[in-house]
Amino acid sequence: MTDAVSNLAHLFDTAMMRTLFDGALLLFLAGLSFPVTRTIVNRIVRRLVTRTKTKWDDALTNRNVFNQAAFLVPALVLYCGLSLFPDLPHILERIILAYVVVNLVIVTSRVLGAGEEIYETYSVSNKQPIKGYVQLANLIIYMLGGLLAICTILGVHPGTLLASLGAMTALVILVFRDTILSVIASVQIAAYDLVRRGDWITMSPYGVDGDVIDVSLHTVRVQNFDKTIVTVPTHKLIDDSFKNWRGMSESGGRRIKRCIFIDQTSIKFLDEGGVERLAEIDRLKPYLARKEEALANDNSDIDVHTGVLNRRELTNIGTFRAYIEAYLRDNSKIHKEGMTFLIRQLAPSPNGLPMEIYVFTNDTNWVHYESIQADIFDHLLAALPAFGLRVFQYPTGYDTILSG
Repeated sequence: MTDAVSNLAHLFDTAMMRTLFDGALLLFLAGLSFPVTRTIVNRIVRRLVTRTKTKWDDALTNRNVFNQAAFLVPALVLYCGLSLFPDLPHILERIILAYVVVNLVIVTSRVLGAGEEIYETYSVSNKQPIKGYVQLANLIIYMLGGLLAICTILGVHPGTLLASLGAMTALVILVFRDTILSVIASVQIAAYDLVRRGDWITMSPYGVDGDVIDVSLHTVRVQNFDKTIVTVPTHKLIDDSFKNWRGMSESGGRRIKRCIFIDQTSIKFLDEGGVERLAEIDRLKPYLARKEEALANDNSDIDVHTGVLNRRELTNIGTFRAYIEAYLRDNSKIHKEGMTFLIRQLAPSPNGLPMEIYVFTNDTNWVHYESIQADIFDHLLAALPAFGLRVFQYPTGYDTILSG
């Protein structure tokens, strides 16, 4: 009996030692295959990258696609070696297959990233970004890859696992709520071309006022003009309203919509001396000639000595409005045709009579636009006294000194 037990222990030790030796040898061969493969791949890839002009090999190299693919070689060595060493546990075969699946998922994800990198080099990427789609594809690939890897290790069919997950649908929807909303929002943004990289957008509730620098599946990043970065959930662009200034940039015109508030007590009829003085302004000569001719025709049957309210007369406010129009038509920075060109009076208010300028500049650059607008109003405000007009403002210390 003792001899039988001894023989059994000896056989067990021999089988165990053989299994350990086989496993160690297989691991050694698998470990050796990785650096050898990686060295060969790197040399081949380096030669191809330097010889070819295509950008694909550069993108794949930058994303370490070939290096990641080299991780598949040890797995293949281990998988093939299992058939040569039948004493090794069969669970190892399923673990190796799961490892292969995970590596294939990573390689596929990096290939998609390389494709996105190549796409970003084309100008169309500004109009139709695909980053959100790539992220969605990666999400699906990782979910399916993880499911397949788990099923491989457990030795069950994926359909069986999916059926068991069906009861957890509500929980899955709750967990992935933001992702689902972001997917829907990304599709709508791309389909309706709502936002592109480089667009100037404003969203007051979120403190957004700047240029879009990235549009992804879950977030839209905006660099404000004060150089701060604001991250907005993608679905918020669909849930809430925002202003996109792209139309202004593409139209080639940016609107000036600003008022000069005239002190209403300075508005009056122009006497003969005032008309003669303003007639010395070259921009007003055509207007005054037309108006004098029209007024002469209208007042031909009216006694010249009758009251001013019984006949048509020029006013300083009307003449100033004509001057603004003439001045802006001479300005090379203002659109004259194809866009609204309007000088108008708004309803009088306690703050004076608003004289609104509603025109478009032909330069949409923010700095240039502000300079053009400032030059216009610098000139018009300085020109007001020539028409006997005053700008309205609330009394200040200087006004108190003048009144005293």
